[in-house]
Amino acid sequence: MHSRQSVRPFKLVKYFSYSSFFLILLSSLTLSFIVSKGAKSLILQKSEEYALLVAKNLNHQVFLQFTLPTVAVFGRIRLRERVQFERLDRIVRNTLHGFDIEQVNIYDVEGTIAYSTDKELVGKKISLPPEFQMAKKGKLASRLEKNKLKTYAPFRAEKALAQETTLVLGIFEITQDLSKDYKIIKNFHTTVIASSIFIMGLLFLGLTLIAKRAERIIEARAEERRKLEDKLRKTEHLANLGEMVAAVSHEIKNPLGVISSTAELLQNRKKGDDTQAQLAQIILEEAKRLNQTLSEFLEFARPEIPKFAPCAITEVLDKILSFLSPDFQSHRIEVIKEYRDNPVIEADAHLLHRAFLNIIMNAIQAMPSGGQLKVTVDIDPDNKGVVIVFSDTGPGMQEEILENIFTPFFTTKEKGSGLGLSIVKRIIENHEGRVKIESKIGEGTRVIVFLP
Repeated sequence: MHSRQSVRPFKLVKYFSYSSFFLILLSSLTLSFIVSKGAKSLILQKSEEYALLVAKNLNHQVFLQFTLPTVAVFGRIRLRERVQFERLDRIVRNTLHGFDIEQVNIYDVEGTIAYSTDKELVGKKISLPPEFQMAKKGKLASRLEKNKLKTYAPFRAEKALAQETTLVLGIFEITQDLSKDYKIIKNFHTTVIASSIFIMGLLFLGLTLIAKRAERIIEARAEERRKLEDKLRKTEHLANLGEMVAAVSHEIKNPLGVISSTAELLQNRKKGDDTQAQLAQIILEEAKRLNQTLSEFLEFARPEIPKFAPCAITEVLDKILSFLSPDFQSHRIEVIKEYRDNPVIEADAHLLHRAFLNIIMNAIQAMPSGGQLKVTVDIDPDNKGVVIVFSDTGPGMQEEILENIFTPFFTTKEKGSGLGLSIVKRIIENHEGRVKIESKIGEGTRVIVFLP
């Protein structure tokens, strides 16, 4: 529940981040379309201004260099005559030199093409657009046809000092090919869109990676918090359980002592009665076993605080192995010692003796038909402590058993309190150490103890 509550606000942030990303991308694409459209409008405006400049030059040059001299020499203008046409063609082409103009047509006021840079059009009368009529009225007008801008400008008579009159002698049709300009704009538009998508893709990828990493971190922290809460609940539960166990154990110990004393008296008084003596012996043995169990309960409920002093690990182990030598022989267990160092640490030798004894006793019980016990002592690779490893060749443990091996009161034995390894873990942790158990079915078990 806490994990979901922790991740939920982050998912909201991620939602807003992704939404903002898509809005920015959409805005970038929209802006690129607006810029592209603006660029096209600007090119169209500049092209019209360019056509106006060309029209003025043509008007001035044609009127002064062709119209006036031709009328003076021939009396009238007849472009069907080769001399006049070639003269006008030369003047027009000289005037257009340096201008980026595709084609120029000159119409008479009736709409017939009197001159064209494309000689095949001369003399033809084609369907004229409304812009032609506007030019007849003395106004400049343009129209766009398939990326070609056609500008219609009036051809006026001029006075002295190149001043135009209102008299319209004909119409200039100036054609500009804007395909290259529009292609540049299109390429620019495509580049902007591609760049926007690429940059936004990188941002999206980065945002996704950051979001996933942040989500993993949050989930890991939530999981860590959950584990800490579970550990706290278990600790509280074990504390309450320990108090109850201590109280019950204390109440049982007193009558158990009376039972043991009474059984001993019965065993001593009735030596002639074998049956009664045998029963008294059974009572004594079971009382001792029960007393041992109660001692484990009390030890678990009220753990002893370590009394730190210089402690030689190998000496503690040798003492235990020597004490259990008869058990090793009776169970046909071979003991191998690998002391790669003889470390002396600050520890409670008494508590470590109890912890190691419990581990080795479990190994003996795991090998009732014989086997091998290997005890290794070595310095930690980082030189931060001592590593003690107990390896047996027993049957090993299943994974579900291994997961609960340190759980208090969990046991797979017919007789046992299930507190042995819990006490071992507590003793090692009270020494600021760690204990880990590795086991596989058919491969035995390894108990690894690290002590700082």
